Amino acid sequence: MDASSSRMQTFGQTEINWDKLDKTKFYVVGAGIFTGVTVALYPVSVVKTRLQVATKDTVDKNAFSVIRGILKTDGVPGLYRGFGTVITGAIPARVIFLSVLETTKLAAFRMVEPFKFSEPTQAAIANGLAGMTASLLAQGVFVPIDVISQKLMVQGYSGHAKYNGGLDVARKVIKSDGIRGLYRGFGLSVMTYSPSSAVWWASYGSSQRVIWRFLGHGTDLKEIAPSTWTIVSVQAAGGIIAGATASCITTPLDTIKTRLQVMGHEKRPSTRQVVKNLIADDGWKGFYRGLGPRFFSMSAWGTSMILAYEYLSMDLFLSLTSSSICVFLFPPYL
Repeated sequence: MDASSSRMQTFGQTEINWDKLDKTKFYVVGAGIFTGVTVALYPVSVVKTRLQVATKDTVDKNAFSVIRGILKTDGVPGLYRGFGTVITGAIPARVIFLSVLETTKLAAFRMVEPFKFSEPTQAAIANGLAGMTASLLAQGVFVPIDVISQKLMVQGYSGHAKYNGGLDVARKVIKSDGIRGLYRGFGLSVMTYSPSSAVWWASYGSSQRVIWRFLGHGTDLKEIAPSTWTIVSVQAAGGIIAGATASCITTPLDTIKTRLQVMGHEKRPSTRQVVKNLIADDGWKGFYRGLGPRFFSMSAWGTSMILAYEYLSMDLFLSLTSSSICVFLFPPYL
């Protein structure tokens, strides 16, 4: 068997066999796990969003002061504003994402195979292409949910309007701007989440392979597989690296997008005006508002989903080798 065939055999055994997966069980269990992780991490998204939309006159200048302010005025429920909207809408968005991701990834591996790149490079390109494509298609569902949930997150904060739930937000947005109002910032969402997803998956796929090689594990299918703890540790490290890389690169776009989406109907500033206001308030560092919570959220999503993957892999997946790739049930959007 030549080297090219050997590499394809390796990819075939380290990737999930999507056709043989019990998709019903996968989605049901995955949705339950996603809900649990969202409950744990949702307050981080609320804090990040408030930091990004705060004006220069706002007292809250860091994550801890935002949390204190929310608990003082609204108690713990304040950390979960918009949660119902996210749970209702994000599950179908993530089902779309996962379906496209898995059906696209193996094809991407085959597409880059003839170029004879190194294995980490092939993993980065294939995972990146699949992640970007999946994120692009999922935005059709996710952007309206994003607009509604973020308006609920910041209602009454720093001069923002108050609402009586997600339906009230949707009704007022549609009344003011029509259906297109629910897709405000769609272009920036695509520019934020698609590259973010691509960078996250590319960094995750390539960093894992580099770490495995550093630990002395190659692509030899006959070698002894490492322990479960070693696999989880490597996957966790890959998730943290991916979260750091993606958050640093895409946070400026995320900040601009968030401010565009939550501005009141009477203001509706352009992207250019949002950028000018950010620079006037905080200089260039203003584009990195909420970087800490966003990095934490993206990294935590990765490490949390590793545990879900290891649980589901016992019943749902084919046997994996030492160079296995952890395919997360749901990527870290927020």
